[in-house]
Amino acid sequence: MKISQCLNTYLFYPIVLFFLWCFTTQAADTKHTVTELSTLTFGVVPQQAASMLARKWSPLLAALSQNANYQLHFATAPDIPTFEKRLAKGEYDIAYMNPYHFTVFNESPGYQALVKEKGKKIKGIIVVQKISTAQSLSDLNGELLAFPARAAFAASVLPRANLKIKGIDNQIKYVGSHDSVYLAVAQGLVAGGGGVKRTFKTMDKEVTSQLRVLWVTPGYTPHAVAIHPRVSLAIKEELTEKFTQLSSTQAGAALLEGLGFKPFEAATSRDWDDVRALGLGDFSKPLENNEE
Repeated sequence: MKISQCLNTYLFYPIVLFFLWCFTTQAADTKHTVTELSTLTFGVVPQQAASMLARKWSPLLAALSQNANYQLHFATAPDIPTFEKRLAKGEYDIAYMNPYHFTVFNESPGYQALVKEKGKKIKGIIVVQKISTAQSLSDLNGELLAFPARAAFAASVLPRANLKIKGIDNQIKYVGSHDSVYLAVAQGLVAGGGGVKRTFKTMDKEVTSQLRVLWVTPGYTPHAVAIHPRVSLAIKEELTEKFTQLSSTQAGAALLEGLGFKPFEAATSRDWDDVRALGLGDFSKPLENNEE
């Protein structure tokens, strides 16, 4: 009897220790997974220099992460084509992307609309030097124009489409960002270039003081903040609420103003049907044959 009790005791403790080890390991693994999932990469379309975007967006992402079940990590890309490739691969958990990009990457890899600016219509602009003699688009016929990238919706796609409709023929040069467009125009390297009012207003005043807006496009549904389908519904709902409540506080409103944003509202994929109706097709294919 005593021998049996000793054997039972001898076997009991290792079994208990084994199950404790399993529980501890499982808990540690669960904690590790939660930590990984709560750190989300927030990609921002590189309309401007990465350093400038990081400086402007980081306070907003910090505010959105405060007391949340996630932390947003700022990310961008060296240029818009690289940003497009990363979106195609689903590298960003959340991304601020132009309307055209959203219609493409909503299809694959399936980014879902989160929020957009309330009451905003995005419009492209064409800028020229302040001393330029050009007074209309026709005055740019035959001239070299700069655009950020082939699929930059308001700053490139809309202006180029309108130039084509009006029968205005141009040499096209893609320079990678809105800032680079404004610099190229200010330095007289090109006759004009495409951008949007928001980036024009936030660009270095030493540059924009040398420029003027020659033409403005019609308006369309603005940029989307979209989320990858792998992110949980709970985080999606929490982040939507955080975005839409930003303007309700003085600090949040100040952050939006600093980025040139209106208050955000919840969005659905259908909000970009006006962009889909343009029938733009594959953005990798040029609208003209005279692109550099």
